[in-house]
Amino acid sequence: MQLNSLRYFAMVAATGSFIATARHFRVPASSVSRHIAALEKEVAQQLLYRHTRAVRLTDSGERYYLVVREALDLLDMAAEQAADKDANPKGLVRINAPVALGRLHIAPVLNNLLKTYPDLSVQLTLTDAFIDPVQEGADITVRVGHLESSGLVARDVGPQRYIICASKEYLDAHGIPGSPADLARHNCLVYRGYRGAQRWYFRKPGDAQYEGFDVNGSFQSNNAETLVSAAESSLGIVLFPTWLFQSGSFRKGRLVKLLTNWESSVEAEPPGIHLVSPENRSRSRKVRVVRDFLLEHIGSPPYWDRV
Repeated sequence: MQLNSLRYFAMVAATGSFIATARHFRVPASSVSRHIAALEKEVAQQLLYRHTRAVRLTDSGERYYLVVREALDLLDMAAEQAADKDANPKGLVRINAPVALGRLHIAPVLNNLLKTYPDLSVQLTLTDAFIDPVQEGADITVRVGHLESSGLVARDVGPQRYIICASKEYLDAHGIPGSPADLARHNCLVYRGYRGAQRWYFRKPGDAQYEGFDVNGSFQSNNAETLVSAAESSLGIVLFPTWLFQSGSFRKGRLVKLLTNWESSVEAEPPGIHLVSPENRSRSRKVRVVRDFLLEHIGSPPYWDRV
């Protein structure tokens, strides 16, 4: 069994594309197809369903991929350990992040990473679904939430801080809320995810606990950036993490911060932001390089809070 065949298969499984795999390895797509056909013949199983627009794993292919991916990771780690420790890191690093946070803050850092380390390649998956990094094969997962006891190695990015705001035009028309209780009389633009509409929580600095408030308005969405855009268009009030807002929105007056004497959240216990990795992958030099690069460029506290 050729190692190249396994690498091609793993990349096709991850990308769902023969063309993307061929481009990554700089070989003809026909060569990738021949290697995988030979691999299927050798294991006597169909591993992939081939369709005009997409390629996906069969049930046998799914089971085979999980084992192959782990084996390739171990081989790559062994090669790393045998190589010159001062050599540039190389190989594929798989990263998973929430959609908006990944688009706004992780992807731009990765652009700089790949210029700095041209022998690295990155597969960035953006999803708001809660994934199992081990099951999904993610080397680094950007996780927003409370960490549970697990076999994952976590590095702290920082707490998730929130801003409540609205446009000046909306406030001129409807007044400025002086306390969280006043929000009942305002049009609040609420994020609605798979757990339903979010509650908003507030506390005075120094208080031990947050108090929850049910807020309502004419527009709900499962896309946070859509709601921020609606607030900038003077539709109502939003409450979101600091990283979701562009600093220019406040400098240029498109949005005005509200209830600045209160701390806000969308959970009774505000979550943190972490980079988590399976224990075995955290030992990989390339994974450590990427993780440290992300942490250095995000900073402590995160640059979006400093702005």
